[in-house]
Amino acid sequence: MSQSPSDTLTTADGVPLKVSLRRAVRRSKFKALLLVSPLLAFLIIAFVMPILDMLWRSVDNPEVSTRLSRTVEALEGWDGESLPGEPVFAALVADLREGQEARDLGLLSSRLNYEKSGMRSAISRTARRLGNLEPPYREALIEINDSWGELSTWKLIERESSPYTLSYYLAAMDRQLSPEGEIVKVPDYLEIHVALFWRTFWMSAVITGLTLLLGYPIAYLLANLPLRHSNLLMILVLLPFWTSLLVRTTTWIAILQSQGVLNDMMVAIGVIADEARWQMIHNKTGTIVAMTHILLPFMILPLYSVMKTIPPSYMRAARSLGGKPILSFRRVYFPLTIPGIAAGGILVFILAIGYYITPALVGGQSGRFITNYIAYHMQTSLNWGLAAAIASILLLVVIVFYLVFNRLIGVDKVKLG
Repeated sequence: MSQSPSDTLTTADGVPLKVSLRRAVRRSKFKALLLVSPLLAFLIIAFVMPILDMLWRSVDNPEVSTRLSRTVEALEGWDGESLPGEPVFAALVADLREGQEARDLGLLSSRLNYEKSGMRSAISRTARRLGNLEPPYREALIEINDSWGELSTWKLIERESSPYTLSYYLAAMDRQLSPEGEIVKVPDYLEIHVALFWRTFWMSAVITGLTLLLGYPIAYLLANLPLRHSNLLMILVLLPFWTSLLVRTTTWIAILQSQGVLNDMMVAIGVIADEARWQMIHNKTGTIVAMTHILLPFMILPLYSVMKTIPPSYMRAARSLGGKPILSFRRVYFPLTIPGIAAGGILVFILAIGYYITPALVGGQSGRFITNYIAYHMQTSLNWGLAAAIASILLLVVIVFYLVFNRLIGVDKVKLG
């Protein structure tokens, strides 16, 4: 029997109950949104927007299209087989004169110089001599600088006239576009970024393995010692967090250098001769040692949080069933700690590949990471597009690593506490 409208449940003020419930749910959702809106705004401003800006800078290419607009327009329809005609050279002179008056040719010359060495001097020298320049401009420009008589120069201007480019990503992978538009390797003496990527990844993997090797027994002791002893050990584990990262890194410099504490001890006890001191700083060894010490707590804490939940009765039961200590550990205890190993591993590895200060101070030339060259391109060479491309590739690698990790192990099995 259907319910008549007069039998519909209502609230005390006569509003249907279903309508009142929907309003209450909407109000609760709105209140929850207001509560999380500061955090959401912080994430958007401090995390999402910088990443989007980085991705944009890695493909943004406005210098040629905006500062050589007349030249780009004149090059439309150019066959690319021979030097452009006089109208293109006249358009180039007009663009350079305008840029000279506006004093904004620096960005243009730097952008073209990234792709072809010598373009900065060609543009600046030409711009300085525009005052007395008379037609025909083609012969005059070639006389000022030979680069204007090279076909590759005009192919470069035509190729980089697009407001978007993949040149930064090619440079980040030690590749470049040939004058014919083919992707080729850069000369051997310019290859650096791919080697730095591989160095960053394998050294981060070594650091992760060392932190696991050192952190596993410490976490086991923390989880199984009496409370008064484990608390003291936990204070020692957390003590590095109370000290500045810069202080810890410079301390390792004092310990590992040739005239440092460790070498002095080895010489004093006769392990090495005074003239054969170990070189452990400003190389890969210094980076691995210092970063292993710095990142060790990030491995210990996830392991400890998992081991603390494993009942000691499991191992006693395995031994009572005839299992030897090593076999019982391998078959019973170790598999239960895999979520902690996974959490510590992914945490340490991702932190390691993004480290900057420690490799810069103790790594020298052979122990620096790709992150140090991101800083170099941002602060010294001012090639922000290349820096953004390298950072974007690093971000992509982290995402791929995370997806593979999720596929093989499962992020839902990771435990951090």
